[in-house]
Amino acid sequence: MTPRYLLLAALLVACTVAKGAGLEAFQFNDNVPEQRFKELLAELRCLVCQNQSLADSDAELAHDLRQEVYELMDEGRTNADIRQYLVARYGDFVLYDPPIKPSTYLLWAAPFVLLLLGFIALLHTLRQRQRQKEPEFSAADEQRLKQLLGDTSHDHENPT
Repeated sequence: MTPRYLLLAALLVACTVAKGAGLEAFQFNDNVPEQRFKELLAELRCLVCQNQSLADSDAELAHDLRQEVYELMDEGRTNADIRQYLVARYGDFVLYDPPIKPSTYLLWAAPFVLLLLGFIALLHTLRQRQRQKEPEFSAADEQRLKQLLGDTSHDHENPT
């Protein structure tokens, strides 16, 4: 093998080891079934990454929250209790599917409002384009254009 391939292989191994080193090793049992744990983590948002679930995030806070969820499950708390506990500490943002209530109306309505505003802007732009007339050339502009294009229509009428 050439040194280039050895270096590439070493980098791949290092990346794999680094990625796996951050994952916690949880001991699943009757109090904490693995499938329930994974499903609950998928419903919770990482507060650091914001676009990843707790199950997917590798942020330090996500590690701590996974450990906290595990401990709460081990104490015998239900998924609803755990969600309520996390919402009380971190707000509705920790949930991927926040409830509809006055404090989250903007969150739920914003995509529709933005879509409506975009549609209105599109209609406004299209109407303005329809109202605009095509620019007309003056006689002087037409004469200049013919000169630039080398109008040869006179050559065809009177061949020499």
